[in-house]
Amino acid sequence: MLELEEPLSHLRTLRDYVRWSASRFREAGLVFGHGTDNALDEAAALVLHSVHLPPVIDDALWQARVTPGEGRAILERAKRRIDERLPLPYLTREAWFAGLPFYVDNRVLVPRSPIAELIETGFAPWLDPDRVERVLDMGTGSGCIAIACALAFDHAVVDASDVSADALEVAGINVQRHQLQEWVRLHRADAFDGLPGGERYDLIVANPPYVDAVDMAQLPPEYRHEPRLGLAAGDDGLDVVRRILADAHHWLAEDGLLVVEVGNSAEAVEALWPQAPLVWIEFERGGHGVFAITAQDLRACEGLFGATAPPEYNR
Repeated sequence: MLELEEPLSHLRTLRDYVRWSASRFREAGLVFGHGTDNALDEAAALVLHSVHLPPVIDDALWQARVTPGEGRAILERAKRRIDERLPLPYLTREAWFAGLPFYVDNRVLVPRSPIAELIETGFAPWLDPDRVERVLDMGTGSGCIAIACALAFDHAVVDASDVSADALEVAGINVQRHQLQEWVRLHRADAFDGLPGGERYDLIVANPPYVDAVDMAQLPPEYRHEPRLGLAAGDDGLDVVRRILADAHHWLAEDGLLVVEVGNSAEAVEALWPQAPLVWIEFERGGHGVFAITAQDLRACEGLFGATAPPEYNR
C-alpha cells in the first residue's frame, strides 16, 4: 500500500508532486493510453486537475506552492490510480477530446479516438463543411464525436446512437453541458437497427466495438474497467463492422462519406476485403486503424460487403 504521510511532509510545488507521482506510476508499472501515453504526462494531468487548473499552464506556475489540502487530494488520487488501476479520467470524471472537456465514468469508453483530428479539419478533402447538414455518430458513448461534429459543422444536426442505455445517459450529460440539445439527438440503436427513418446522412462516423478475442484476453487492468460492450466484437473484431459496411449505403446521401475506426483490427479488415476501395487515414498526432469510403464506392461494391434489404422508407 502506498504511504502518503512521508511525501506530504516533503513535497512543496506542483512540479514536486508531478515528479513524485510519475515516479510512483513507473514503479507500479501502470499502463497508459486514456488521454496520455506516459507516466510524466499522466502525473501532470492528475496534478493539474486536482488543483483545478487547466490542462496547459504557464511554465512559471509549476513552481507554485501546493496547500496541504491540495497535496493530500493529489496523493490520494495517485494512490487510487495505482491501487485500483483505474484510468485517470474515471478518477477525475473528465476527459478531453478535440479540445473540448467531457464528463466520463465507467459507463462509457474513455474518449481517445484519432477521429478528433478529422473533425478539426472538417473531414477534408472529402467534405465541404458548409454543405454538411446531417451527421450520424454511431456508437457515440460519451457523445464526444457527435458533440465535436455539431460544433465543427455550423449547419448540421447530429444523430448520436448507441446500443447502451447507460452510455446514452452519459452522452446526455455532455449534450447538456455543451448546450447542444437542439443540434444533437440521442437514439438507442444497434448499428442501423433502431435509427429513425427518413434520414440520409452526409457523414456517418462509426466507432464500434472492434477488439478481437485475442486482444480482449490480453487487455491490461486499466482497459478492463471500461465497458466490455464497447470493446469486444467477436473472434476477429469485425462483428459490427460487417453490418456497418453492408448497410451504410442505404443511409448515406449521394455524396456522403463513411468513416470507421477499427483500431488493431485493420489487418483483419484488409484480409477480409482486400479489393475494397478503403482509404486508410494517416494522422499527424498519432493513431491508426481508421478508414474512409465514399457513398459512391460503397454502392459500386455493394455485393462485396453483403447484400441487405434497404430500410422500408427507402423503397
